[in-house]
Amino acid sequence: MKAHTKETQATMSPKKAIQFLKEGNERFQQNLKANRNLLEQVNDTKDGQFPFATILSCIDSRVSAELVFDQGLGDIFSVRIAGNFINQDILGSMEFGCKLAGTKAIVVLGHTSCGAVKGACDHARMGNLTSLINKIEPAVYAVKEPKDESLRNSQNLEFVDAVAMKNVEMALENIRNQSVILKEMEEKGEIAIVGAMYDISDGKVTFL
Repeated sequence: MKAHTKETQATMSPKKAIQFLKEGNERFQQNLKANRNLLEQVNDTKDGQFPFATILSCIDSRVSAELVFDQGLGDIFSVRIAGNFINQDILGSMEFGCKLAGTKAIVVLGHTSCGAVKGACDHARMGNLTSLINKIEPAVYAVKEPKDESLRNSQNLEFVDAVAMKNVEMALENIRNQSVILKEMEEKGEIAIVGAMYDISDGKVTFL
């Protein structure tokens, strides 16, 4: 599989970009990697890059977007931060990826058993991590069940995963509310903005 070129990027639609990612994840689940020569892709991309998607995911070592979507060099912009939340710098990166570099889709990828989300569920406080946790905690409060406070913590993995999904949904809202550029591009059909959840137990990505 060759690296994307200006020509192949131009033929990519938002719908096609999402389909490429879905097909890549299916290959990943089946342990069937696309045939690609990475060193050849290094050479192919030395004069420019033409990725088709921008993916925001967690720093979790088990959730590398390039791997779980079976993509090569020059295929995707990968933005990673613990808890895959939105801030101004990440929005700027997304705006660069879509408006200037031509990607056709933004995917916010959460995952099950997320450590950052667990920290938010437990309202952890430690150094600079406190500020990060504060940005995820709104998702904790937005999940209303269970009401029993003794069940609203990291020991309840069902609650943790519900918060992780809500965190993805809130990230999508924040992208649209805080970036006029990306919202307009979505409204014009130039890009898709979607959420997804990765299951660390089986490697499956479910698009929301």
